[in-house]
Amino acid sequence: MKANMGNADRIIRIVLAVVVSYLYYVGILSGTGAIILGALAIIFLATSFVSFCPLYRPFGISTKKKS
Repeated sequence: MKANMGNADRIIRIVLAVVVSYLYYVGILSGTGAIILGALAIIFLATSFVSFCPLYRPFGISTKKKS
């Protein structure tokens, strides 16, 4: 897996995951929506930590700066 995510992309995904977690914790999110957004938040965190998004690969997208 070659890294294809830049720092800004990673930070945005982490912030979104934290926001979803907070909304669930305070009770604003519940039911099926909470489950779907929770799964998406987990995926965002996982892809952020490994700096690789599998959906970027087939389209040739990379937000990582070229060195």
